[in-house]
Amino acid sequence: MKNIIQNSGENTTAITRVQVIKLGLDVHADSYVVVRIVDGQAPQPGQRMRPEAFEEFVKKQQSQADKVYACYEAGPFGYSLQRQLTNLGVVCYVVRPRNWDEYGSRVKTDKRDAHELALCLDRYVSGNTKAFTVVRVPTPQEEQRRSQGRLRQSLLNHKQRLAAQGRGDALYYGRRLQGSWWKKVAWQELEQELPTHLLDLLSSLKGLIEATEKELSRLTGQLQASAPAQLPTGVGRLTAQILECEVCDWTRFKNRRQVASYTGLCPREDSSGPRRFQGSINKHGNRRLRPLLVECLWRLCRSQPNYAPVKKWRPLLLDPKATSARRKKIIVAMARQFAVDWWRVRTDRITIESLGMV
Repeated sequence: MKNIIQNSGENTTAITRVQVIKLGLDVHADSYVVVRIVDGQAPQPGQRMRPEAFEEFVKKQQSQADKVYACYEAGPFGYSLQRQLTNLGVVCYVVRPRNWDEYGSRVKTDKRDAHELALCLDRYVSGNTKAFTVVRVPTPQEEQRRSQGRLRQSLLNHKQRLAAQGRGDALYYGRRLQGSWWKKVAWQELEQELPTHLLDLLSSLKGLIEATEKELSRLTGQLQASAPAQLPTGVGRLTAQILECEVCDWTRFKNRRQVASYTGLCPREDSSGPRRFQGSINKHGNRRLRPLLVECLWRLCRSQPNYAPVKKWRPLLLDPKATSARRKKIIVAMARQFAVDWWRVRTDRITIESLGMV
């Protein structure tokens, strides 16, 4: 700490200035809980404040310290707070959410979470990069493009829920619906078979499904129009564009291990001494990429027989003795390899032709 003397007329004021202030933030819609660490001191008690008062609080911290750091968990509030703090001159990290109750005390409060965030930030600033996992903050343009793909998936899930609700309503009255029951031909048949009260229930759901399909078609067309022009057979324009929107920047990865980890398709491991156990995938990373990559690899198995992973694993996939679980494991391994290969293609390390793809 150092004292700065300010003279104002006849009054002389001594302001104590510190080197670093670290702020752990537990963010909510109507309030922020802040735990402050000044230099190497112990964390101070948490303070709850309104978002409007938080900006003035941050400005006050900057007047008292050479450097101010802050961190909060990624979540439904996006990255607007991070951009706001960055514009104010604060180094702000958005971190991967986790269970901060490491000792299993089963006590979770906002102040405890902010306290643990502040302690982890203190270690991270001191050089311990394993203290927490920093989430890459996309640019506003990248975030807007990514929101289109995520909105499309939300609408697709909504459509499936509506269709399932219609099947459930029909089953409640002893009728069984199969397939796309709201389509024109199927609906005309249902009008001849079902009672009026059930048709009234289903017609409301039918209108919602058709409106959702219309918006889905519009969003799908926009995404496909933005996709790269030259793509391997089997890698659809929609798949390629959603991959681009979710990853945002392929150059963010330094090696193939980071790419594989981001997909969450790596096996979980429990090893100690001579014992080693590898289980199912750890599902770490971006959960939206996993079904996308798996679907893509099933298509590549048909359309790209010369692609190295397909050439290696296709005989086992076609083996009539292979179980369903075995085929799933093979596809997951192929999807993980394809993600690495696609990263190499998008960063100009290799070409599509060198992979044996057309």
